[in-house]
Amino acid sequence: MTVRPAPDLPRRPEGPQSAPRPRENRLRALDGLRLVAALMVAAYHYGGRGGEITQSWGASAQRQFPTLHTYFSYGCLGVQVFFVISGFVICMSGWGRPLTSFFASRASRLLPAYWAAVLLVTAVFALPMVAQKALSPSDVMVNMTMLQMPLGVDRVLGVCWTLWAEVRFYALFALCVVLPGASRRRVIMFCAGWTLAAAITQTAHQPLLDVVFMPEYASFFIGGVGLYLVHRDRRDVYAWGIVVVSFLIGQHYAVRSLWNVSDPNAFAHRSSLGIVLVVAFGFLAVAAIALGWLKWANWRWLTVAGALTYPFYLVHEHLGWVVIKVLHRDLGLPSAVTFALTIASMLALAWLLNRFVEDRLTPRLRTALNKTR
Repeated sequence: MTVRPAPDLPRRPEGPQSAPRPRENRLRALDGLRLVAALMVAAYHYGGRGGEITQSWGASAQRQFPTLHTYFSYGCLGVQVFFVISGFVICMSGWGRPLTSFFASRASRLLPAYWAAVLLVTAVFALPMVAQKALSPSDVMVNMTMLQMPLGVDRVLGVCWTLWAEVRFYALFALCVVLPGASRRRVIMFCAGWTLAAAITQTAHQPLLDVVFMPEYASFFIGGVGLYLVHRDRRDVYAWGIVVVSFLIGQHYAVRSLWNVSDPNAFAHRSSLGIVLVVAFGFLAVAAIALGWLKWANWRWLTVAGALTYPFYLVHEHLGWVVIKVLHRDLGLPSAVTFALTIASMLALAWLLNRFVEDRLTPRLRTALNKTR
């Protein structure tokens, strides 16, 4: 594949020594979109499916939210929106950055809040008045490595399967782009190669290839990477091609996985059109940010919202079960009030984790990792 710059743009070197584009001002709309995606997932966990949450409510969420449960069931697609955002952010943060710095940034971003959430959920589930199964100390220790999924160990946090997908994306991007040095051509070839590898993996039926190339989720990460290229140059035809192909493939996997899903804990009433529309929302929202259409959304509170998103995402599911039971079954509060107060309490807990864990440990861990040779 021959990649040429647009004729009306000055030619820039494509090698790893090319000067990085000056760091953009913080995209606060992206922080807001992160929180929207997290709230979508929370709505799904609290009112869009069955399973453990049914015990907390004392009845199916279909009875608690006769109308809204249909919309809440689409909230699981907030994960796909997260993956598109992640592709955009990782490409932006990895551009012009050495491998050590990239690794330090990612590890210090993920681990402190994750460790705190694992310990907190384990401690709460171990309380006698909380009727939830606690994991063994051995399993909890494995969970601290974030490798419980490939090792086949029970998860402390239900949402950590998405972190395992994120870690594999980071590894692929680091090896293929960050290590040799980010350039437009290299990123395009990374997206094209991963798209092809994921398609081949789908037909190969090889578990190892499934683990590495993640055909079900690859297109969302790739689409986000393509949107960052659009952010750098909105006239980049190759970047737009990556985005369009990624959306077409991504909606296919989303519909196949979630339409009339056979999971007994899920409500099998999502329509294929509804799924496609939510996936389109994720791509279009990140595209609007990439194109600068949402520059007006520059409120400082969006930065706070972005900071709360990750710890909120980690703790909201399992600890939300406990809060819902206390508020709805023990105190008798209506479903809608319980739902709102549970969201509010998990956001408050997220603020505490951000203030007293992330703000203190993240910079120290990043500095320590950057100093390591």
